[in-house]
Amino acid sequence: MINRRTFIQNTAAGAAVTLFSPYGIAAPRATKYRTALIGSGWWGMNILRAAIAAGQSKVVAICDVDQSQVGKAAAEVEKLNGDKPKQYNDFRELLATEKPEIVIVATPDHWHPLICIAAVQAGAHVYVEKPISHTINEGKAMVAAARKTGKVVQVGTHRRVSPHNISGRDFIRSGKAGKIGMVRTFVHYGGGPGQVTPDSEAPKGLDWDMWCGPAPLRPFNTKMHPRGFRQYLDYANGTLGDWGIHWLDQLLWIMEEKYPRKVFSAGGRAIKTDNTDAPDHQVAVYEFENFTATWEHRQFAGNNAEKTHPQQAVGCYFYGTEGTFHMGWLDGWTFYPTDSKKPVIHEDAKLDLPDQQNIANLWADFLDSIDKKRTPVCDIEIGHRSSNMALLGMLSMKAGRSIEWDGEKGIIKNDPEANKLLERAYRKGWEYPKV
Repeated sequence: MINRRTFIQNTAAGAAVTLFSPYGIAAPRATKYRTALIGSGWWGMNILRAAIAAGQSKVVAICDVDQSQVGKAAAEVEKLNGDKPKQYNDFRELLATEKPEIVIVATPDHWHPLICIAAVQAGAHVYVEKPISHTINEGKAMVAAARKTGKVVQVGTHRRVSPHNISGRDFIRSGKAGKIGMVRTFVHYGGGPGQVTPDSEAPKGLDWDMWCGPAPLRPFNTKMHPRGFRQYLDYANGTLGDWGIHWLDQLLWIMEEKYPRKVFSAGGRAIKTDNTDAPDHQVAVYEFENFTATWEHRQFAGNNAEKTHPQQAVGCYFYGTEGTFHMGWLDGWTFYPTDSKKPVIHEDAKLDLPDQQNIANLWADFLDSIDKKRTPVCDIEIGHRSSNMALLGMLSMKAGRSIEWDGEKGIIKNDPEANKLLERAYRKGWEYPKV
């Protein structure tokens, strides 16, 4: 095996990030951006730490419906840089009172659209986590709001700025893998049936009604919060909406596509008997003009047969006439030539600690985009298309049939019933966003 380039990670705790950004790094600002975080859990704080480390944010406010989280987050910010952010329960009050210039949206998925739209309308640039929306038409409204206000909206699909992902993209686009006829995207991890966890009273300091927001109001359950919401279809779109968007985004990016022509997905709950209702296994097929792509996942029976890294079997396989290219995560990328006489080519990953992602690079691009008034590398429209890949797969599974997608119009062709699934009713008191 030939190592095209080996990146050595700094394993020291709290080590400084080695910043890599092919898209530019913003010049230091005389006055720091008034920055607010909405959603102060594990991932929201990862993003905020990167923002603080970049040195161009004054953290003026943190909002969370869970007071146990917002208090800890505010205390950490003060310890990191001396800022004393005000604490809020309602994002609307935060936006009206603090008038932030930058808003980070890191809530559960079902809250992304309303908060993002409200933030840009209030005059803020937004960094919003993926997937951008719970339904397709919400994403369409988010794009429209960003364009109408002229605000920069960056989506957290950070693999587009990761060094090995960029070099892997360039390798495939160079033609060294030949003509690509099929792409397989996947994640598998172990597990069993699980067990039912009884509903309970929401803990003190958690506004559960606000947590549910525009989505259905379900009884509180410790399996939903914190961090378990992705496997509940009222609030997210399962593994396809979580893991899938990263790898389906890679597919669109590398293959220079915007959307598929047809989608079919099937899956279900063959093993899981716990509280969740998302499929424990799922397969989705995406038809493009010149190739076919698939997604597959399962939440049981760990995939030890396909591990390209000791800890995981994830990524994309690009099958070309000259060989097979695997784009991974912790394991970087590897090209296996069709000609057995040619060497395997590999490039290690370069990832930031402690989260093993590249948030710092994406934040640098975000700031540079604001500074130069340019489109960010993970622009809201790009995030909308990538989110749609996952959402279309879920829609097809719910509809029980193949769908033909008109990506330009954002509708399903010749299927009025399936088109009804492009949005959903909001709970009383909340208004579904319209374009």
